Amino acid sequence: MEDPEFDPFCDPANPRKIRYDDILAASRRCVGSIVRTPCVRAHMSETLGMELYFKQEVLQYTGCFKERGVCNTLLLLTDEQKKNGVITASTGNHGMSLSYHSTRLGIPCVVVMPTVTPLTKITKCTKFGVKPLLHGANISDSKLYAMTLSKEKKMMYINGYDHPNVIEGQGTIGLEILEQVPDVDAIIVPVGGGSLITGIAVCTKHLKPTIQIYGVETDKTCSMVESLRKNERIFYPLDTTIADGLAVNKVGVNTFHTLKGIVDKMVVVKEDWVARAVMHIVEEERFVVEGAGAVSVAAIMAGLFPNLKGKKVACILSGGNIDTTILARALERGMAAEGRLVKFKVTVSDRPGGMAEICSLMASCGVTLRDCLPERAWVKGDVFSVELKLIVETRGWDHTKEMMEIVKKHYKECFFPEMGGGPERPTVRRGPCLAPNPICMQK
Repeated sequence: MEDPEFDPFCDPANPRKIRYDDILAASRRCVGSIVRTPCVRAHMSETLGMELYFKQEVLQYTGCFKERGVCNTLLLLTDEQKKNGVITASTGNHGMSLSYHSTRLGIPCVVVMPTVTPLTKITKCTKFGVKPLLHGANISDSKLYAMTLSKEKKMMYINGYDHPNVIEGQGTIGLEILEQVPDVDAIIVPVGGGSLITGIAVCTKHLKPTIQIYGVETDKTCSMVESLRKNERIFYPLDTTIADGLAVNKVGVNTFHTLKGIVDKMVVVKEDWVARAVMHIVEEERFVVEGAGAVSVAAIMAGLFPNLKGKKVACILSGGNIDTTILARALERGMAAEGRLVKFKVTVSDRPGGMAEICSLMASCGVTLRDCLPERAWVKGDVFSVELKLIVETRGWDHTKEMMEIVKKHYKECFFPEMGGGPERPTVRRGPCLAPNPICMQK
């Protein structure tokens, strides 16, 4: 009890099991306070070979699913707890949701965020009524500081990924999916601390035991996969990641002890695929999603679910609060990975018209010139040559190959980075299978 990090709602010596009845009660309690988001068929269905549905939690007022758990928890506070206020540590989305709903309900609130939190989330948190305290290099440091403050100020600490009432609130998504797509075969869920997948799994497995529940983490945020692999909650060191919403050093007590037996498989996807998924969702679905919200689509694109071909699958687009700078980087990195953005060098004549010739050549084959940097000092050969570093935009791999052949035909000295013959599929790592008799591996 004297430990500043002790939380009676998340006690390792007394983990709490989440019940379906509590999730059902949460769904009724939160009616009118949260958005019942649509679950619509994706335009990407044909491309990915399955009937894909997107649960659009990006349409919540704060742009993420965290509102559900926060709203349910705040509505269950006692009068004394409401008077003393609430406090939390968050990488962004949970803090924004708590800021919005605590302000709406007139409850004092403090939000502690790591110093690396994207500016977009800090700004939105302030806009919703609570100016966050920036403390610590990661969520673990922020959490320790927040829990110390909670003891000093007698404020209730709300764990954004492990508080039982939070998990119950997140589980309402499962209820809505089964109402909107009753014959869904599988649900793919992003996993950070585990509240979202735990709530959805408890709810949907109770109503439809045959449904498959899969969790996805990135190769930089796989704290849940490693904890399940070692059968204990471990501290997982985190680096900067495009999926900052999944950046949890140590998974929840209640989520960890509830997942086994109800979640069928955990998989790990590389971050390059997440950038590509963000790009495809923006282009094809016209939704702006953050990295954490795109990991389920990234896992499908990376080929981690061959067993779901031809099946009806729901993906959770869990959040849309992505920094504009990160969004721009993700779009460009996705284009480069798919051969639509190409960088190469070519040596041309430095006489009048030399550069115009390469520009004309690019235009003739339908390629857009994005950037051009001339280099004269470090060029070998005659002084009448200039090396150009070009970045061009093409329609895809076939168009890129066509452009490369044309350039090689017209210029003797040109260099293209090794790109292969098509979209590269990097080696991917699967997480532990948690099903006693894995249906996903049966033919």
